[in-house]
Amino acid sequence: MTVNQGLRAIAGIVVFVSVLLGYYVNPYWFILNGLVGLNLLQSAFTDWCPAMLILRKMGLKE
Repeated sequence: MTVNQGLRAIAGIVVFVSVLLGYYVNPYWFILNGLVGLNLLQSAFTDWCPAMLILRKMGLKE
């Protein structure tokens, strides 16, 4: 798995879990979806994301 694939997997998991939490627990969890979306948008332009640092330290390839 590469860093980009890992980043997409993490984003997908967080979005899916926050939708479930927003629907079943509290609608404020939907804010997390917005934050993930903003982070993905900024990483598209800057090619940097905090999760990428963690994934690199875990040994994922570029």
